[in-house]
Formats: sequence, structure tokens, C-alpha cells
Amino acid sequence: MTDFASLITQTVRDAAWLPHRYDPGHDAVHFQHVPRDVHRKAVFATDEHLPADAEKRVLRREDVIGAVPDEAPMHFIFHSAFCCSTLLARVFDRPGWAMGLKEPVILNDLVGWRRRGGDPRTVAMVLDHSLRLLGRPFDPGEAIVIKPSNIVNSLATAMLAMRPSARALLLHAPLPTYLTSVAKKGMQGRLWVRDGLVGMLQDGSISFGFDQKDYLGQTDLQVAAIGWLAQHAIFAGLIARFGPDRVRSLDSETLLARREDAVRALTAHYGMPLTEADLSELAHGPVFHRHSKLGTDFASTDRNQEYRDAASAHGDEIDKVVRWAMAVAESAGVPMVLDSPLVA
Repeated sequence: MTDFASLITQTVRDAAWLPHRYDPGHDAVHFQHVPRDVHRKAVFATDEHLPADAEKRVLRREDVIGAVPDEAPMHFIFHSAFCCSTLLARVFDRPGWAMGLKEPVILNDLVGWRRRGGDPRTVAMVLDHSLRLLGRPFDPGEAIVIKPSNIVNSLATAMLAMRPSARALLLHAPLPTYLTSVAKKGMQGRLWVRDGLVGMLQDGSISFGFDQKDYLGQTDLQVAAIGWLAQHAIFAGLIARFGPDRVRSLDSETLLARREDAVRALTAHYGMPLTEADLSELAHGPVFHRHSKLGTDFASTDRNQEYRDAASAHGDEIDKVVRWAMAVAESAGVPMVLDSPLVA
């Protein structure tokens, strides 16, 4: 018994033991040993990007939650995909200051559980406990910045309500940029948005007056636009509920064009400002000059050329879908431009 208690204490007192998955059938947390340098190299904290041979431990939630140390200050980057969110999360990998967690899968597990009919009160309790586990600092004095997967946006209201001191950034790409990103990914991107639509319908996040059969008659980019509008509706609701003191919005084009202003404003919003020297280092250093997914050198000119090529191939369809989406947004009362901008 003593050895088991020691194992629990060792696990929960070390943030390198990532609470990776949640198994509702056994009420168990699957921990995986993910040191900071592994987080840094991984695109996301997912099985695809974490070492397959990492040490793992499976512990009952009720056994570990009582041993969790005090949380670090916690903040969020909620996003609607293809908007440089991974890049921005990397800004917060600075030992002694903050740690950015990129798409921890345990939060996705809770979304899936809820979609399968999990009791909302129990899901909420496990969500709170999952945040407590994710909120363990790697080094004393650090804050934790969590960038969930965009499917977790359906839990964003609950997450902010559970952490009254947490602040959030709502990051998104302008709709034409988002649609271009989907188009340039080919079949993979088009299947991804349709899969996302199915999930959002299960979440009850889509209410634009269409019957489910109507979506079968829409093009892939129309479906992508519906998903973007649904995320914008969630974001607008967060701003209305929590206000600008806790929730700010930013689009990816502004982030890239005014990256020093954006990082300065965001770190101030989180209550963890950087020195001017650190700001300059981040804005002009490798974080903004490497491909966030591939890890290769990637200048803004490369990105712009990619988008020009995709826009050339798909521009007519994108323009028509944007006009259609603006009409849908107006009818549904969804703002195309969010309030509470991070950068004026």
C-alpha cells in the first residue's frame, strides 16, 4: 500500500507525467511520461507525435485527484484551426515563466464521452479534475497555457467558468484564409471539415436553419464555412458572457503582421508580461520563422506563396462560398468580425 501511495505521489507531483487519456469505463487516467523537451519537439501532445515507447501508468481518478498539488495560473488559447495557434502556443515554452500544452488528448476524450451520452454532471466533474492535472507547473512560478484542439471549444464556457482567474484568447483565421487552408489540403482537408460538422451537430453547436439532409447537398467548402461560423458563434458567446477582461479575439493575419504587438498584448492579457528584450527575441526569433507542424524553416514569403497558389486554383469557389457564408451569418446573427480585439 505504501509503495502504491508513493507511486501516486510521484506521478501527480511531476508535471512530466502528462494526463494523456481518460477511460470513463474504468474511471481511470492514463498518464504518459512526456518531459519538457519532448513537448517542445512534438507538434501536438497526441499519440501520433509522442514517442510510442514512453513509460505509461494507468491510475484511478479518485486515487490521484486528492494528491494533486496546487495549480499554476492557467490560461487558454481557443481556436478554430488553421490560424497559427500551434505557433502561438510555442511562445509559452519558456522555463520558469510558462509552459504551453498543445492539444492534450484527455480533453478530446471528454468531448467524445459527452457525445456518446456521458452524464453532463459527471463529465463536468472529470473536466475539472483534468484541468487540475494539466495545471501542474513544470517549474516553480510557471503559468500553464493550454491550447486545446478546436473540437474542445464546445467545453470552453465550462472551462472558463471552472477557472475564474483564467483568461482566454479566441484565435481564428479570416474566413477566406480558412477556406484556402482547407482547399490546399485536398481530400484530407475536405474530409476533416465534414467530420468536424458531424461532431458539431452532435454537440448542438450548429443552428443555421438547415436540415441535416441539406448538408449533404452542400459543397465541401460550404461545409467548412458552416463549421467556421459555428466556431465564431461559440466565440461571440464567450465574449458576451465573460467580457473583454477575460476574453480577447485575434485573427491570424493580424498576428503575423503585428506579431510583436500581439505577443505583448497577449502576455499582458494573461497577466504575465515579457520584457521588451524578450518580446523582441520572440517576435524575431525562430518561433515565428519555423513551420509549426514540420519544424522546418518557413518564412512569411513561403506561406504567402502557398496561399496564392491555392487561391489561384480555388479562388472562384472560395469567393462564392464567402458571399454565401456572409448571408448565412447575417440571417443567424453571427458576427463575421469578433468583438474584444486583442490588438486594436
